[in-house]
Amino acid sequence: MALVEVEGLVKFYGKKKALDNLSFAVDSRQIFGFVGPNGAGKTTTMKIMCGLLKADGGTVKIDGIDVAKKINKIKFLIGYMPDFFGVYDNLKVNEYLEFFALAYGIRGTKAQKLIDDLLELVRLTDKKYDFVDSLSRGMKQRLCLARCLIHNPLLLILDEPASGMDPQSRIEMKEILKNLKDMGKTIIISSHILPELSELCTHVGIINNGRMVAQGDINQITMLAHGTKRIKIRFVDSFDEAYMVFKEFPAVCDIQVIEGGYILGFDGDDNDLFLLIKSLIDKGAKVCEVSIVEGSLEEAFMKVVQGIEN
Repeated sequence: MALVEVEGLVKFYGKKKALDNLSFAVDSRQIFGFVGPNGAGKTTTMKIMCGLLKADGGTVKIDGIDVAKKINKIKFLIGYMPDFFGVYDNLKVNEYLEFFALAYGIRGTKAQKLIDDLLELVRLTDKKYDFVDSLSRGMKQRLCLARCLIHNPLLLILDEPASGMDPQSRIEMKEILKNLKDMGKTIIISSHILPELSELCTHVGIINNGRMVAQGDINQITMLAHGTKRIKIRFVDSFDEAYMVFKEFPAVCDIQVIEGGYILGFDGDDNDLFLLIKSLIDKGAKVCEVSIVEGSLEEAFMKVVQGIEN
């Protein structure tokens, strides 16, 4: 059973349908990238998953528990990080985390040890006694992440965690999220910084106009950028016969000339690729590189969304 099950979500704002029969699932230990244009329904979905917003139709289950029916249980299963951080005036960093620890029934020396560990994780140990309001945007985001982790939730739901950060802060946040990934946390994360998301996520869902238009593991999604596997083959010396070999090979569906070789659209399997390389070598080719050309998440996103709009 998936850790997160979203089935047929519908949400209206007045007459506007923000979510239109949205469904997806996230297994334990997955890092699920939730991407889409502004206004596609990402934040609405996340708020419904956290019990902060009521759906007009459909269900969300986390660890088998219906969010709408058992919201008090759900609060202990999730850590939610909104896209905007609420500033608490006159609270220091340690006091801020102590407040949330107490809300989850964690107090005393256990709370202090936990706070120290979390501050180390998010690289804010030296800011423990600083006022929250004095922190930079990036530091506040990392503090908010520490707050999300204070009750050791099964699931983290992060809405644009790197929003508004400078490049250095984004790098620091990415490294922290990679550490959480290595620790086995399940994370649903939305972001408009797609290259960084592709380095982190195991799975991706693309939402547009309230509908899930593509979902799968990261390799399946990036494949959508080209539609077929792309193979780069380069030679030590010029080999004019290669073009005819490619043209006559059944699994080659596209041929692009590049410096020192070719990029091929390839519909075959590993055995077909072996036979293709063998035929080149048998004809005297000196092959120096055979590699898969990866599509980018950004290319896949644009192709899917623009394809729907057209």
